[in-house]
Amino acid sequence: MKTLFLQAPSFDGFDGGAGSRYQCRREVKSFWYPTWLAQPAALVPDSRVLDAPADELSVEDSLDIAAEYALVIIHTSTPSFPTDAKFAELLKARKPDILIGLVGAKVAVDPDGSLQASAAIDFVAREEFDYTCKEVAEGRPFSEINGISYKLADGSIQHNPPRATIENMDDLPFVAPVYKRDLKIENYFIGYLLHPYVSIYTGRGCRSKCTFCLWPQTVGGHRYRVRSVANVLAETQWIKDNMPEVRELMFDDDTFTDSANMERVHEIARGLHAQGWTWSCNAKANVSYESLKIMKDNGLRFLLVGYESGDDQILHNIKKGLRTDIARKFTENCRKLGIKVHGTFILGLPGETKETIAKTIEYAKEINPNTIQVSLAAPYPGTFLYKQAIENGWLEVNKAVNLVDDRGVQIAQISYPHLSTEEIFHGVETFYRSFYFRPSKIWEIVKEMAGSWEMTKRRLREGVEFFRFLHAHEA
Repeated sequence: MKTLFLQAPSFDGFDGGAGSRYQCRREVKSFWYPTWLAQPAALVPDSRVLDAPADELSVEDSLDIAAEYALVIIHTSTPSFPTDAKFAELLKARKPDILIGLVGAKVAVDPDGSLQASAAIDFVAREEFDYTCKEVAEGRPFSEINGISYKLADGSIQHNPPRATIENMDDLPFVAPVYKRDLKIENYFIGYLLHPYVSIYTGRGCRSKCTFCLWPQTVGGHRYRVRSVANVLAETQWIKDNMPEVRELMFDDDTFTDSANMERVHEIARGLHAQGWTWSCNAKANVSYESLKIMKDNGLRFLLVGYESGDDQILHNIKKGLRTDIARKFTENCRKLGIKVHGTFILGLPGETKETIAKTIEYAKEINPNTIQVSLAAPYPGTFLYKQAIENGWLEVNKAVNLVDDRGVQIAQISYPHLSTEEIFHGVETFYRSFYFRPSKIWEIVKEMAGSWEMTKRRLREGVEFFRFLHAHEA
């Protein structure tokens, strides 16, 4: 079947395909690559990936394109599901015989509720959905396809057996050719990455057990299944040869620096250096100085690090597997080696109080990552945090879908007897102001801008967006 893999139009600037933790509209407009759609698209001949939010396509423009296809597979999430379902209904009204399926963590954990939400949704794919999409596109009968749920003629829902986890990750084709074919790479920009960048995965799953983290608990699993070094380097060389404008590679594995795989990281790093790459990755704040040096000496520029909290009890509560003293030493080592760090923090996690919020802000200022992102604890269905919040009365069941407001901006949903959602929400603004509006941090930014006119233009644009974000939090 002629197949379209679609990131549907949603809130302005909404990053529904986000590879890093939460789907939402961010404080500074940015977009991650829709890798979760590009991967199955690479398995389906003559398919297309359409990323409407990144391309700033209207609903009408997207409908015009989607109506040309026999099968449309939409990547959805808990925040975007209502608008994704509405788009499916508009598309089905325009072309009644079109087949529409949804993929993503939302439908993986709630296939019944997702199918019942709209008559326009013909099926949903659970678990890892790459080969599921391929088999649907081949026109196989639904009854023969593992990993899908769909409606029967009598209106009941059929859940087929689960799809087996992909063990040999080298069997999956490269995603970079799909990026080049279907996407405008200049539309993908992240404030802390060189532009243009490309992000790929070298493996799936994460051995860490963080209670809030969506992907390992819903789709990827807690086993880190990796591509071979040769396979990874073959794709990075393809990018070097075919996308010469790319300035940086980002490895978006949940934890690229998994402690059991550091020799593999070293091998990849050396191979990237031989190819002439500048690169970045997600990392846990426990990588040794020796490994950091090998990575830095072989082209590493930047690390995306989840610190989450400056309170050790909260880190224990969320099963982070990390202490603040270890993270402090790690950050100090990064600074010694000249590795830039973007630190992510979360407010509203179990154990949060006014005092721990203040403690985390001071901790962030002390370790001083180059840039930060402050998020609100997001109880995504399917995570331990969601179950914990329901059981303890921190969250009402029927409020779980409201993780963003009507503009796509993340809102606080978890509250505690001693700490309201309003206090947690406004803690984000306080955090950002305390961290960035320091003379030392302002001077860092000014020096960075002074060295590059391109960076000056970029930071000025981001500054306008950032002040708009802060103003929204004041409201």
